[in-house]
Amino acid sequence: MKPIVVDALIEIPLGSMNKYEADHETGKIKLDRVLYAAMRYPTEYGIIEDTLAPDGDPLDILVIGTEPTFPGCYVPARVLGYLKMIDGGKLDYKLISVVDCDPRYDDVDGLDDLPHFQLREISNFFENYKVLQGVDVTTHGYFGLEDAARVIEECKAAYQEANK
Repeated sequence: MKPIVVDALIEIPLGSMNKYEADHETGKIKLDRVLYAAMRYPTEYGIIEDTLAPDGDPLDILVIGTEPTFPGCYVPARVLGYLKMIDGGKLDYKLISVVDCDPRYDDVDGLDDLPHFQLREISNFFENYKVLQGVDVTTHGYFGLEDAARVIEECKAAYQEANK
């Protein structure tokens, strides 16, 4: 399958405990909350604009890179697959990608090209990052690029339908 590269709008830099969110009406980035847990985001965390995921928010994307960026930065992200979750009772997808313009990831085309431990670390983060808030989050495995392409198209179509 041909690589899928999207513009990821980064909300949360790698290693942050701050949960920033883009306000889609004003375009401003605001601090939503600080993580309750003594944990830090294991990757860059952002969204794909003009999408609507099943949880009612734009489609989430994790971007694996060498260095943290900053909230509001657009990063060309090569999609590898996604992690399926139930977060607070809602279906939630976390696309998994790498920085497309970082030569360190030139040979990474799918989830199997990532270290197994890194995928375990990501799922562990999401299974535990809301424990102290009392929010139940469960992960339901990783899915590959073809499935991710379908999710992206469904979320783009949902956005178009909601904004008619």
